[in-house]
Amino acid sequence: MGHPFPIREIARQAGLSEATVDRVLNGRGGVRESTQREVRQAIADLDRQRTQVRLVGRTFMIDIVMQTPERFSTAVRNALEAELPDLHPAVVRSRFHFRETAPVKELVGTLDRIVRRGSQGVILKAPDVPEITAAVGRLVAAGIPVVTLVTDLPASARLAYVGIDNRAAGATAAYLMGQWLGDRPGNVLTSLSSGFFRNEEEREMGFRSTMRARYPERALVEITEGHGLDATQYELVRAALKRDPDIRAVYSIGGGNIATLRAFADLGRECAVFVAHDLDHDNTRLLHEQRLSAVLHHDLRQDVREACRIVMRAHDALPPAGPTLPSAIQVVTPYNLPTAQPR
Repeated sequence: MGHPFPIREIARQAGLSEATVDRVLNGRGGVRESTQREVRQAIADLDRQRTQVRLVGRTFMIDIVMQTPERFSTAVRNALEAELPDLHPAVVRSRFHFRETAPVKELVGTLDRIVRRGSQGVILKAPDVPEITAAVGRLVAAGIPVVTLVTDLPASARLAYVGIDNRAAGATAAYLMGQWLGDRPGNVLTSLSSGFFRNEEEREMGFRSTMRARYPERALVEITEGHGLDATQYELVRAALKRDPDIRAVYSIGGGNIATLRAFADLGRECAVFVAHDLDHDNTRLLHEQRLSAVLHHDLRQDVREACRIVMRAHDALPPAGPTLPSAIQVVTPYNLPTAQPR
């Protein structure tokens, strides 16, 4: 397993002992496959962050814990690693704990392992359930500040939330939907990845209340628990379209948009208006192909930079600042796509 990094750096990145890392690197056996994967992942992360490893300065090891589809976790990883060099004079290193879907117990286990291993901060995207709230409390009690990203845990001890005003985003989607549908008849499919993410719940509430106020004649058909995964999403959308022949538009709150469009196509149905969230690689391609009407986007690089700075302020490495304001909501169409997209 060739690499240029000292064992102590790999151990720190992986959150393992130097002895365990040494056993893995030298193939001595007696180490679980999952631990070997953690060592390989740590080396890969160090390789991407090698400019940070070589710097000398106050170092902050930040853990990013997210339950989200791969397309969004990749966008977050790329945004953070692009921002790391600009956080000087501090040296920020990151460990990633990503799952597309997982029992709450596994997420809690990840957060509790961070408590035991230690960290300078946690950036978290997780369901708003009591078990996660309690785990955040244990992190904070151990002196590890927590910043929620994209979706909030307002009843927890988290230090701050970074992201958009999700109710306003839902209301914006409803305004666009109504304007673009105009007088054409049809119902609107609203698609959530899970009812346990507060950001999705708030987007749906903003969308529903605005649609009721401005366009009360349109019925809303909700599907949920697709987790943004294509196979599950396809089946949910297909079933909804078969039940309701009047669905003509989609507000995608939780992703899986390629699968959604495939379900429409396979049943020979038109999707007249499609509003989605986030310029991940799937949505960027769909916009280029003019298969989405608009994407409600926010600057992920700006968000992760702010999340890191909040952690640094918690350790008195930066001067205090005012309250964290919501990120700006950008309406991106096929005609105003940013020229440079994250990898």
